[in-house]
Amino acid sequence: MADNNSRLIVVSGLSGSGKSIALNALEDAGFYCMDNLPVSLFETLAKQICDNSSETGNLTAVGIDARSQGLAMVKIPKMIKKLKEHDIDTEVIFLDADDDILVKRFSETRRRHPLTGDEHPLNTAIEMERQLLEPLSSTADITIDTSHTSVHDLRYRVGEHIADRAKGDMAILITSFGFKRGLPRNADFVFDARCLPNPHWEPGLRALTGKDQPVIDFLRPDLKVQAMKSQIIDFLEKWIPCFEAEGRTYLTIAIGCTGGQHRSVFLTEQITQHLEEQGIKVNKAHREMS
Repeated sequence: MADNNSRLIVVSGLSGSGKSIALNALEDAGFYCMDNLPVSLFETLAKQICDNSSETGNLTAVGIDARSQGLAMVKIPKMIKKLKEHDIDTEVIFLDADDDILVKRFSETRRRHPLTGDEHPLNTAIEMERQLLEPLSSTADITIDTSHTSVHDLRYRVGEHIADRAKGDMAILITSFGFKRGLPRNADFVFDARCLPNPHWEPGLRALTGKDQPVIDFLRPDLKVQAMKSQIIDFLEKWIPCFEAEGRTYLTIAIGCTGGQHRSVFLTEQITQHLEEQGIKVNKAHREMS
C-alpha cells in the first residue's frame, strides 16, 4: 500500500488548450512532471506508486494527450480507479476549448496539430482528437475551458484548485461570466442574473464593474438583488456539505449576466465573501475581466 500522502495528477486535453501551461504550474507547486507519457508507461508508473517504490516522490503529474493513440487510451479509467482503491489521491484535469479558438491558436503559432495530415485537415483532426480523448474527458475530475482564459488565469486556476488543495478537501470556485460569450463549459451550477436591474443603462456606471463602490451602492439595496443573493447562499450552504460527503473534489458555480461585468461580478464577490466568513474556503474568478 502506498503512502497515503502520495498524489498523482493526470493532465490531458485538446492540443492547443494549455496542457503545457498547466504542467508548468504544477511543477512550480512542487510536482514531479512528465509530459507526453505513453499509456504503457503510465501503467508502470501507477504500479510503482501503488508499491510505494516510485523515485519521483509523493507529488507526481503526468501529461497524456493524443500522441498516445490506439486502444491503450481506454485502459486509463480502470488504472485510475485502481490507484484510488490504493488510497492514492488521484485526479484528472482535462483542458478544453472551442474549435474556432483552437484553429485560431494553431494559425497564430503555425504549429502542426499532431493528428493533421494529407487526409485530415485541422478541423477534422480536432474532432478526431475529441473522440480519441473521450475516455479521459469522461473521467475528468475537473474540466477547464480555456477558450477565454489567459495564461495567467490558467496558472492561477491550476494552482488554486489542484496544487493547493489538501487531500480530501473540495475545491469550490465561484465565477462570473457573460452570457453573450457563452456558458462556462465546466460549470456544475449556473445562476442567471439577467433579470436584475442592469447598471449598464446608467451612464455613470457603464464603464465600472461589480467590484466598484458606485455599482455596489446601486445593486445592494435592490430587493430582487437581495433575494437572489440570499437564495443562492442558502442553496450553497445546504448542498456543499452533501457534495463533500459524496467525495466530490471540485465544484464550480457560475453566475452570469449579459456582459459579465456588473451584476454577475457583484453577486460573485458578495457570495464569496459571505461563504468565507462562514469558514468555507472558496475561490473566485471573473471570466470576462481576465
